[in-house]
Amino acid sequence: MDIKAFDQIPLFEKLNDVEREYLLKRFATRRYPKNAVIINEGDDTSSFYIILEGRVKIYLTDESGKQVILNTQGAGEYFGEVALLDQGPRSASVITLQECKFAVLNHQAFIEHISENPQLSLKIMQGLTQRLRALSDNIRSLAFMDVYGRVARLLLELASEQNGENIIDERLTQSDIAAHVGASPKMVGRIMQELKKGDYIRKERQRLVIVKSLPAAW
Repeated sequence: MDIKAFDQIPLFEKLNDVEREYLLKRFATRRYPKNAVIINEGDDTSSFYIILEGRVKIYLTDESGKQVILNTQGAGEYFGEVALLDQGPRSASVITLQECKFAVLNHQAFIEHISENPQLSLKIMQGLTQRLRALSDNIRSLAFMDVYGRVARLLLELASEQNGENIIDERLTQSDIAAHVGASPKMVGRIMQELKKGDYIRKERQRLVIVKSLPAAW
């Protein structure tokens, strides 16, 4: 992993070059194929992962096997930071959506490092606070938005500007969207069809294009 990768990681962005070089030596690099389960909910593993290449899905599964997608993440993002601190069972599962490359830091190496660099503990807490704020926003949307509002919010969050267009490169099925927003695939399908009919979105091969501003309500 290049030391510049730390520039994109809020937990480490304020460390100086000497501190970064020292921490960098404690990371290992691992590659996984598409559809590889990196973490199972309930596991007792305690490693922290930085995504260097590819995308992952973070999700929960109930007793019947139904999934609720908490998030999808790509290069420059990270997961597993809570386990660095408490070594408790994993709170969610993580699976690769593409072939992925990770930088991995285990609990023992992390503890050894923060014993010599206490300021890193503060950065970890700040990072956890940001995650809690994002979780609160998700809970608020589930509680107060209707299904259309949640679908529209998700599409806008996943889109990125490319050549003047808002593009969602990630391949999304109706079931994927439903798992993200806590609704039935049938309801999501109706909303997506209406957005297509209204020329708000269009599908191009495996990606989705947001053609114009989505309506505030449906």
